[in-house]
Amino acid sequence: MDTKDATAEEDGCDADSAVRTNRGKRKNEETGEAAKQGNRKKHKKCGKQLRAGERYVPPPQKRNPGVSFSQEHFAETSYYFEGGLRKVYPYYFDFTTYCKGRWIGKTLLEVFKSEFRAESLDYYNKAVKEGRIKLNETPVDDLNIILKNNDFMRNTVHRHEPPVSGRPLEVLVDDGEVVVVDKPASLPVHPCGRYRHNTVIFVLGKEKGLTGLHTVHRLDRLTSGVLLFARTLEVSKKLDAMVRERQLEKEYVCRVEGEFPESEVVCEEPILVVSFRVGLCRVDPKGKESRTVFQRLSYNGRSSVVRCLPLTGRTHQIRVHLQFLGFPILSDPIYGSSAWGPNRAKGGLVGMSDEELLEALIEEHRSKESLHLLDLPHEEVSGKQGRKTECIDGAQGHSDQIIAPESSGVACDDISCKLTQEKVKAEGSQELHKSTSSAEIEGELNGAHKEKDSVSDEDSRTAKSNAFVRDNLCGECKIVRPDPTEKDFIMYLHAVRYKGPDFEYSTQMPDWAKEDWLQD
Repeated sequence: MDTKDATAEEDGCDADSAVRTNRGKRKNEETGEAAKQGNRKKHKKCGKQLRAGERYVPPPQKRNPGVSFSQEHFAETSYYFEGGLRKVYPYYFDFTTYCKGRWIGKTLLEVFKSEFRAESLDYYNKAVKEGRIKLNETPVDDLNIILKNNDFMRNTVHRHEPPVSGRPLEVLVDDGEVVVVDKPASLPVHPCGRYRHNTVIFVLGKEKGLTGLHTVHRLDRLTSGVLLFARTLEVSKKLDAMVRERQLEKEYVCRVEGEFPESEVVCEEPILVVSFRVGLCRVDPKGKESRTVFQRLSYNGRSSVVRCLPLTGRTHQIRVHLQFLGFPILSDPIYGSSAWGPNRAKGGLVGMSDEELLEALIEEHRSKESLHLLDLPHEEVSGKQGRKTECIDGAQGHSDQIIAPESSGVACDDISCKLTQEKVKAEGSQELHKSTSSAEIEGELNGAHKEKDSVSDEDSRTAKSNAFVRDNLCGECKIVRPDPTEKDFIMYLHAVRYKGPDFEYSTQMPDWAKEDWLQD
């Protein structure tokens, strides 16, 4: 379909008629009678009278998947710093989706009740009264409305993001071809799940003016170190080819429990995905070929610093192989967990089914009130259960959702959200929700957008008290959560070097990699 056809579909019957008048050359190829019949059919379809109670649904609009995050997205909210943490002012955000095939013929009430249980039906009824749920850009006044194919749904939510480390995101290289940064632990690479502004992509865009970047590789949220982006599609394809041909060398350093062997250790155990829900893997004969080379750098009497060279690129490869060898990484919330049994899966011995293992892992963190370390959907952390959802918010090939952000899938840096080597995309229009009763809220939010990103803790606390706006429907606004500690942010795994045939990027060794370092 050409551009004129697409525009005609979006604008309706009048535009369609106007486009037909510009198609004379093609119409001349038809017989006069055939052309007349075709026109009559189109006019009949375009001018079709709706039956009593029937609802018109406009055709789906074309989306441009090549739009990067822009200043419009960055201006949704702003950062403030408090207690060594980078925080985000709560903000209004629109989640959008077209009607899924399985929803056709069902009511909005049925869909919310069966699939989006992060909030109660009482919440959705109140959201309707506030005009926060729209169908084809028209506020819904009754959740019993029946969904039709191509219905476009919009749900406006008050969004809260978890805090991350306040350590600056340092740009190591920006030469016009690549951008290389030293990623702090706790900061996800790109928007997904509960994180949007507190991500590498958004921090680079908001604070450094770096946009349109192509992801070359990823680091887990709790992993720190060298992170590489391509500036152009050409460079991205070049680096992608190097990855496929295994021309790139990655070097990590970690601190593990116990005394690691002095001699070089090579682990070639295959790795299998156990759960996309949590991002859980284990050694299994049915898994994918994997190979990691380890070399001890130091031992302080309690733990060892180990150099890691992953020769394949499996998810959580270093963490899984070290667990298999009996030396899990310090503060690894998954592979250092006692849920694996007394030997914590050393030698691949688990002694339980994958389902039992997953439940044991979740239960252990629930008892410690540390479920957030597993990046579980919010409804599971809060005790609510709902349908498993997909990652959202800007990963290429993402799935739009109308569900609240806290009930999205696991964090994007785990296996449920794998980026391809192309540009990170935005998810379309991000309009700030406005209502007739929100003038004061809008004013305060607009004031928050003008706050400087780097301020002192004292100024931040003042800014927070002025900028934080409680939303009458938002459950998160009613909860006071303690700030996370450094232990929640750090898993002792750091990407220290990324090397190619004609380049090498590296960071300094972290403080915890010093030989005499002792854990508190």
